[in-house]
Amino acid sequence: MSEVRRSAIVTGAARGIGRACALALARQGFAVALIDLREEELAATVAEVAGLGVPALPIVADTADHDGAKRHVAEIAQRFGRLDVLVNNAAVPQPRRILEITEAEWDAGMAVNLKGYFNWSQAVAPLMLQGGGGRIVNISSVSAHTGPRIFSVSRFAYSTAKAGILGMTRALARELAPTITVNAVCPGAIETERTRASLGAHYDHVIRETPLGRLGTPDDIAVVVAFLATATPMYMTGEVIDVDGGANIN
Repeated sequence: MSEVRRSAIVTGAARGIGRACALALARQGFAVALIDLREEELAATVAEVAGLGVPALPIVADTADHDGAKRHVAEIAQRFGRLDVLVNNAAVPQPRRILEITEAEWDAGMAVNLKGYFNWSQAVAPLMLQGGGGRIVNISSVSAHTGPRIFSVSRFAYSTAKAGILGMTRALARELAPTITVNAVCPGAIETERTRASLGAHYDHVIRETPLGRLGTPDDIAVVVAFLATATPMYMTGEVIDVDGGANIN
């Protein structure tokens, strides 16, 4: 077993927000276990993390697999000797509307976008409690508050799951306190090829309607995740932080 000073798990770590979070935590000195199904992209991100001088453990896995989460968490704990932070980020898009979506599509989306967060939270919680504490950060979406916009990549089923994550965050914060903090981050429109394509003719309008005058980047989310993972003292739990450039100020 290789002991490390502190360790983190990031699901959906191969690219986008997950990749940025894994790199941000690595820069803070965390050993990082990176979970994803995209094997080639995962390998590239693992190489970037390892290049920062910290242990990086790639795990090709589907976060919807409940038993798999328990097995993988046990493997990570054995490899790193401790578990300090879980970033639940893995998600799949679901563009179907209510009159189009099938039951199978609904179930498949919920299995990753909501149940996956349960799977990994339940798997890490006992070890964090035994180890004296930990932090869970759940990546949700501003669509949990607003529902999907006309230009959104994903529709109502995705928003439903992301709203469920907020309820899960608050419930876990109460159940796992005072040993484990649980908070959520809600990204707004984040600059990716998929986002730009989905915005289409709405792109300039979204920029104009965002007080900070731009779309977000994965790093904009990662810096908040790193704060929630590392800030000491930490007197926040059950909180939801919108990172959307002010687009949904209320």
